[in-house]
Amino acid sequence: MASAMLNGAENLTHIRNFSPPSKGLGCLGSDFHGKNSLKLNSVPCGNISIGVRKNRTTLVPKCSASASRPASQPRFIQHKKEAFWFYRFLSIVYDHVINPGHWTEDMRDEALEPADLNNRNLIVVDVGGGTGFTTLGIVKHVDAKNVTILDQSPHQLAKAKQKEALKECRIIEGDAEDLPFLTDSVDRYVSAGSIEYWPDPQRGIKEAYRVLRLGGKACIIGPVYPTFWLSRFFADVWMLFPKEEEYIEWFEKAGFKDVRLKRIGPKWYRGVRRHGLIMGCSVTGIKPASGDSPLKLGPKAEDVSKPVNPFVFLMRFILGVMAATYYVLVPIYMWIKDQIVPKDQPI
Repeated sequence: MASAMLNGAENLTHIRNFSPPSKGLGCLGSDFHGKNSLKLNSVPCGNISIGVRKNRTTLVPKCSASASRPASQPRFIQHKKEAFWFYRFLSIVYDHVINPGHWTEDMRDEALEPADLNNRNLIVVDVGGGTGFTTLGIVKHVDAKNVTILDQSPHQLAKAKQKEALKECRIIEGDAEDLPFLTDSVDRYVSAGSIEYWPDPQRGIKEAYRVLRLGGKACIIGPVYPTFWLSRFFADVWMLFPKEEEYIEWFEKAGFKDVRLKRIGPKWYRGVRRHGLIMGCSVTGIKPASGDSPLKLGPKAEDVSKPVNPFVFLMRFILGVMAATYYVLVPIYMWIKDQIVPKDQPI
């Protein structure tokens, strides 16, 4: 029964990108390792100090083009207050329970490759850096003293502070949708496993554009939307699982050029994406001009200073955690299938 529930058909379909070539697209292939990713010309990027502010064919999952999602969805943990308390408890086991199933070291290194961390003197911000797991991958290529970790959860950041390799990193609390950095102040913007908790992803990506200097590159690593009905249900209850073309649209609207999407995923999934992935793609874009993003937005979607009904908050939190439990079990299920099903057969 469980197998029948979790076995949805994973289909890929061709779509035509009508955007001009200068805007790029990514993901010319269905493998996790990006071997067929579109290769784009990068813009050289120098070093600066960080300040504190007072017609190409591409392959995308069928869900990106055809799977319907309600215009308004519960997404009980896609709010800063719920996410704060969610990680208050998850931070205790995050590195030992969540990462092994969804965000392995191999995946991290693959996802960071498009970020072009090719100079130890680059100034890098890791937004939503949490326990510092992604930052550990960054400091393999960039001096820790040049890296800033930002997260809204002090409990997650406390774990990052305990990691010896991150002792020289600057670690601060902050909001991804309102970064405390000067405009044109960093060489690389990295954010992994954070966008799914942003009430307004477009605003967060607009902020990424703002803080980068001319020629700087943003790299956002996040979930992808599932095609299987049960996985879609729990994804929509839990948090934001963007479609692949949504990432590309957000980047392009913010002003980024040479946008590229690279697919990633646990090796034991064997390329299966029908259940969605908490870490399913790495999206990069280059800032073509100095200054703020040309995109104009209204007020922030969520005001965390406003009081909330405790009962409503508790119910949202409980339902969100229940949905998250499903996604803790999915990688275990996929791992068991990988062990049982012969390697020459699809799972």
